[in-house]
Amino acid sequence: MRVSATDLRETAAPPPGVVIVGRYDGQPDYAVRRTAGAPSWLLLWTEAGAGHVRQGGAGTVAGPGSLVLLAPGVRHTYRTAPDEEHWGLWWSHFMLRPGWERRLRPYDLGSGCHVVPHVDPGARPGIAAALRQAHADSRWTGAGAPPRPVSATRRTVPASVATGPDAAALALGAVERALLLATSPAGGTGPGDARVRRAQALIDADPAAAHTVDSLAAAVALSPSRFAHLFAQETGSTPMRALREARLRHAACLLTSTELTVAQVAAASGFAGPFHFSHAFRARYGSPPKAYRAAAGSDNPSSVIHST
Repeated sequence: MRVSATDLRETAAPPPGVVIVGRYDGQPDYAVRRTAGAPSWLLLWTEAGAGHVRQGGAGTVAGPGSLVLLAPGVRHTYRTAPDEEHWGLWWSHFMLRPGWERRLRPYDLGSGCHVVPHVDPGARPGIAAALRQAHADSRWTGAGAPPRPVSATRRTVPASVATGPDAAALALGAVERALLLATSPAGGTGPGDARVRRAQALIDADPAAAHTVDSLAAAVALSPSRFAHLFAQETGSTPMRALREARLRHAACLLTSTELTVAQVAAASGFAGPFHFSHAFRARYGSPPKAYRAAAGSDNPSSVIHST
């Protein structure tokens, strides 16, 4: 039996700060409504059937090979699509780490509803495998290896909550792998020119490299002037400004996930020296690197990876 949006009962949302992964085979009456949205990000990866997803004023039909990512704090509903017998989907609640918003921006339909509608078929098995791995990693006890992932043929996989910080870190890494595969230039058919997406991917993959307009243009088989014009037209930014932003995102990630010194973070992120890095970082994030690290550490003291 199908129900209308006004008939939907409120669905509880998981608490913030946890990683939850599961697979569900929704029947025709499957529907979820959260008036205040969820306090964490929600990933929906459709493997079979189709669903209707609406967040705020944006909506989409999620068919096989589509990935939907819903930002926190916005009312949403999702349900098995009309005329579909079921909706087979992997789902995960998690907190998105700094630096992802820019990568996801081309897929934002508004209201924090991000959709990669047609992931390349070659990337889809890897995404499903990454989510199965996330489910296995979330069940890790911290001793030995994580459990083996469930079979790819399982239509329903009970939700698993990562209860320890190490299990959560492993599971989050696997969820991010799925996102990377879906939004990579080869994995997704996002909007915009493929050559610009490829150049942006090169920047994001190794922001510390000595990229120049000339080297990026050569990598995508364009003249430097044509490349610079097209990049600015597609992204609203120059290639070098995009590179600077990628380096700052990379540095922010290193500050919150390693014990590298500020000078080491600067070098690993492609900055000429710690003074220039600190000035640029403060202009971008509103606080110097050490203060940014301290604030992040107080929010999540288990997040630091000890460097060797």
